[in-house]
Amino acid sequence: MPSFLEMPVDSGTFDDFRNRNETELTYSMKWAAWKWLWEVAECRLIGFEVRLEGPFGRIADVVGLGPENRVFLIEVKSSRSDLRRDDNNERTREKLVAKSKSLDAVVELTKSVLSAASRSAQNESAGGVGGSGSLRSRAVSTAEVDVRTFARKSDSTKKRIENLSTKFHDAAYLRCADYHYIMAPHRMFRTTELPEQWGLLNQRSETVVEAPLKQVKRVTQHVMRAIGRSNTRDLMKACEVRVARD
Repeated sequence: MPSFLEMPVDSGTFDDFRNRNETELTYSMKWAAWKWLWEVAECRLIGFEVRLEGPFGRIADVVGLGPENRVFLIEVKSSRSDLRRDDNNERTREKLVAKSKSLDAVVELTKSVLSAASRSAQNESAGGVGGSGSLRSRAVSTAEVDVRTFARKSDSTKKRIENLSTKFHDAAYLRCADYHYIMAPHRMFRTTELPEQWGLLNQRSETVVEAPLKQVKRVTQHVMRAIGRSNTRDLMKACEVRVARD
């Protein structure tokens, strides 16, 4: 017999599972994902913030275990910028690496320009040449600004490469579940923009695009353990249980 959930949105306890960095929209959509997993996918084992790739792996927003031990994974995206952060692939990484190398070359070039400008200013000052001191000073200042600007851009690109998320296209992540879904606000992006192998849900717990079934290795025990860990953590947080360490 089908069953339906009514979320107690006015309950103080209902808000206890919300992470500090989550917006109200993101949190409500996570519960909408839970509702879809319960009512549509018929999952009876569900967890928030589930780490399926081991202790240092990536975290899935909502995960459920349904009939026939099928694993459902849902990523909640409340904005297009949030969506784009995970919508990268190896081609994106290659472009960023090429950009990083170009910026490194520019940094070295601007450093050489700065060095040359500084030497020229010092030589002319030592030789007592006057009349263009302000121009030389501006040239050195401009070169210094260029070095700092391109160095910042280079550092920023390197950090982006380090933190680049390929969740939507990573074969290892796609092996974590039988079904992968993105939950996003209604009409936030076109279905043609949907990454391959992913389905789409909206914040009303409705299926917009069905996710294809993937033939993945049976990992039921691992998934149950991961969901159990996340639910234990959330329950302790809701009940304000603290863990003291020596």
